[in-house]
Amino acid sequence: MNSSNPLFSVVIPTYNRPDRLASCLQSLTQLSYPRDRFEVIVVDDGSSPPIAPTAEPFKSSLNLTLLRQENSGPACARNTGAAQAQGQYLVFTDDDCQPYPDWLTALETALQQQPTALVGGYTVNALPENLFSTASQLLIDYLYDYYNSRQAPSFFASNNFAMAAEQFRLSGGFDTSFPLAAGEDREFCDRWLQLGLPLAYAPAARVRHTHHLSLRRFWRQHFNYGRGAYCFHQVRSRRAEEQVKVEPLQFYWQLLTYPLSRRPQHQTAQYRVPKIQAMMLSGLLFLSQVANVAGFFWERSQQKTTATPTPAAPC
Repeated sequence: MNSSNPLFSVVIPTYNRPDRLASCLQSLTQLSYPRDRFEVIVVDDGSSPPIAPTAEPFKSSLNLTLLRQENSGPACARNTGAAQAQGQYLVFTDDDCQPYPDWLTALETALQQQPTALVGGYTVNALPENLFSTASQLLIDYLYDYYNSRQAPSFFASNNFAMAAEQFRLSGGFDTSFPLAAGEDREFCDRWLQLGLPLAYAPAARVRHTHHLSLRRFWRQHFNYGRGAYCFHQVRSRRAEEQVKVEPLQFYWQLLTYPLSRRPQHQTAQYRVPKIQAMMLSGLLFLSQVANVAGFFWERSQQKTTATPTPAAPC
């Protein structure tokens, strides 16, 4: 399929997860949105073996472009996809996400209302039976509630957000100096706001997130978030010439009691859990913060040892 002027360009970075990518692309074939109004750009970030055999069959049902680069991280992969995009708007999601059929419709409605906004959607945990995956999604729900519901939005995760392609390019795209898939979306949102551009929340734009986690993977994920947080602090202090505000103790107390005393927005049956399970989720949220702090100081020690940040490969 071909389209000369799609409204949306959906950019998906992927690395060594062919099964997840196939599920993502299959969900895009089910979108209740005109096929000639969106294109899909998959960026293979150096998968071994290459991801092409997984993506190629979807070219008959999607306006699909497959790009490949040496392994350089998701920030670079997103920029690579955006550079080839033909759409008026860019939409970013991940290979382990499956958008709902009305996803692009909801994003279009939000962007029509605020054309210069970075629009963030809502992410649903597709694995409610996995306690570690549920805890990770609860953390995101809490951050959205804390940062976006009580004041002007200030953060969206890059697995579900969209903006005008022109504004994205003027912003400079994602910062490729982040060593991992952690913190680069936070920095992008912060830089977007510094440019005087708004963020807008569109909870009707939903994706399912299928992120299988074990205890070890849970620790590693949040350890890496801590590493990304340190990189964010460094980048922002250079750009804004000011220190990042440290959240008050109340922020952490509310986080730890979130499964017990608060309900995530757009509550579904997956969150109606017994009290004992809620207490276990609180324990995992505490563990996530321990891992985060450990990752933060580990990255700081590494960068002090090398004297300079460890950038991703040139993009």
